Amino acid sequence: MEHYAGIDVSLEQSSVCVVDAQGRILREAKIASEPEALIDWFRGLGLALSGIGLEAGPLSQWLYAAMVREGLAAVLLETRHVHDAFKSMPVKTDRSDARGIAQLMRLGWFRPVHCKSLAAQEVRALLTARKLLQSKLHDIEMSLRGILRGFGLKAGRTTPRSFEARIKELVCGHPVLTSIAEALLEIRGVLFEEFKAFEKRLLAIARSDHRVKLLMSAPGVGALVALSFVSAIDDPSRFKSSKMVGPHFGLTPKKYQSGETDYDGRISKKGDERVRAMLYEAAQTILTRPVKGSALKSWAMRVAKRCGMKKAKVALARKLAVILHRMWVDGTTFQLAKA
Repeated sequence: MEHYAGIDVSLEQSSVCVVDAQGRILREAKIASEPEALIDWFRGLGLALSGIGLEAGPLSQWLYAAMVREGLAAVLLETRHVHDAFKSMPVKTDRSDARGIAQLMRLGWFRPVHCKSLAAQEVRALLTARKLLQSKLHDIEMSLRGILRGFGLKAGRTTPRSFEARIKELVCGHPVLTSIAEALLEIRGVLFEEFKAFEKRLLAIARSDHRVKLLMSAPGVGALVALSFVSAIDDPSRFKSSKMVGPHFGLTPKKYQSGETDYDGRISKKGDERVRAMLYEAAQTILTRPVKGSALKSWAMRVAKRCGMKKAKVALARKLAVILHRMWVDGTTFQLAKA
């Protein structure tokens, strides 16, 4: 008889439920959220498990990878599918979630999620840290501008290098504002140096990765765009067709059809938000900067004339995702006139 298990992962302890092929609950427990504890518990059951489901999340990939290495049939489940399946549950607890995941495994009503390699996870961690520092730098600069604006002091246009000198010039002769500016500028200086260090490290990774260098041959695709794309896809063979990459990053329209009602909505915005934003920025670069002889830009401009520039950028971002995946799979550089 087949048996299935569901794990509701929490920071300290995870709820586990095991059911049989008829859906009867055989075992339930609270186990420490550590790979060794979960693996030992499942092995102690004495049951051959056909599937062990975990909802995809920050801790899930770590636990999943360890269980797979030990030969357990672990599966990462798409978060949206799990949430939708549990909407009708009147009571939500860790125990009921584990039961629900076990039943999803038994019924097969789930979408497995790819568990990224350790190298891809490390690159994504670096990209996340860089983005965090960039965001905090922006917050400090905007806060400084806002404080000074209250006293009629306007910083105006500045560059990252000239910002500090401009602020010091404005607060000169104002003791209180000087003390505030010095403290915030000191913090900004540390953040700026660390931000540049992350950028330098990411550029070094890009220069040493042949996949990234290959994708960078496409117009509008720089090191950060290529790194984000490669680390998000991780394994290009998991897509049967390059056309599936657009929907994966939420760049295709929603569809609603019921009876006589049938319409397409806006793009779904599912999947990796960072990669979607990077592809959009790359599309914007192609459309707003000179790219001679590119059939890709010509195609996007025709879309812009028909549907507007915003929709053209989204359409180009989707097309660019498909092209980048195809380049990666085929190992070919971008052909400017044929795109």
